Amino acid sequence: MKRKMFFYAFLVLLVMAPVQLPAADFDWMPNFNVQAQADPSGFHARLATRFHIGDAQVNAVLSNFPKPADAYVALRLGEMSGKPIDVVTEQYKTKKGQGWGALAKSLGIKPGSKEFHALKRGDDLYGPQGKGKSKGKKDKKNK
Repeated sequence: MKRKMFFYAFLVLLVMAPVQLPAADFDWMPNFNVQAQADPSGFHARLATRFHIGDAQVNAVLSNFPKPADAYVALRLGEMSGKPIDVVTEQYKTKKGQGWGALAKSLGIKPGSKEFHALKRGDDLYGPQGKGKSKGKKDKKNK
């Protein structure tokens, strides 16, 4: 009986593990979305200031992504790759469902790079969130 229970528990863990692992990389995104949706005008202002873009471009970017955090990550990837947001948006649509790593790679960013790992740990609009809080704070001090 114990063997059977152990087997079922192990099977459940095996099935659930792949579902939970990808979310851990960008686990700050749900909280980011809540904060952005709670204060849309403040979020617009933060994006405009952070990425040195006008209100019209902020609106255009937000209209191309399902959630505020997605728009933010796209802007960061554009910044990291040196590519315009239009190129990032096109690649996002082409690579949709393949993950941020695939999108980064298509833009010439190495998914294993220090910059991409920093992005996976958190954002720089609302402060470091999720994993790597201390590293995010350290990065902020060095800016």
